[in-house]
Amino acid sequence: MTRDERLRATLTTSTPPEILAELSRDKDNDVRWSVALNPSTPPKILGELSRDKCDDVRWRVAANPSTPSEALSQLSRDKSDYVRRCVAANHSTPPEILGELTRDKDNDVRRSVAENTATPIELLLILMVDDNEYVRQKAEATLSKRVMRP
Repeated sequence: MTRDERLRATLTTSTPPEILAELSRDKDNDVRWSVALNPSTPPKILGELSRDKCDDVRWRVAANPSTPSEALSQLSRDKSDYVRRCVAANHSTPPEILGELTRDKDNDVRRSVAENTATPIELLLILMVDDNEYVRQKAEATLSKRVMRP
């Protein structure tokens, strides 16, 4: 398969899991991160990709709604602030992980938790008294949207 064919296969939700598994081990970072983005990639493969050496692969795993909670938990402690931000923004991230991220040292990670409409109200209330004004504003805005929902 050429690189273009491999990339096309990673972007198709109908690509069989065994092909995605093979492509998840490709030497080309772009191919691996494309597998990581595919919502049809099996959770086991996403778990393996969550340990990839390439930050671009890991943040795409962190953003994928199909990523298993064990992998999201691991990624929530990643050295890359951007990877942690993607975990914080993922609507599939379990509340206990979002709770841990409300204490992250990076303001943008906490802001991402505050902007996530799946963040539980009790966590939004915690973020409304955050040290960072922008985090507080985002938490208040998200809470307002939640309260205004029918």
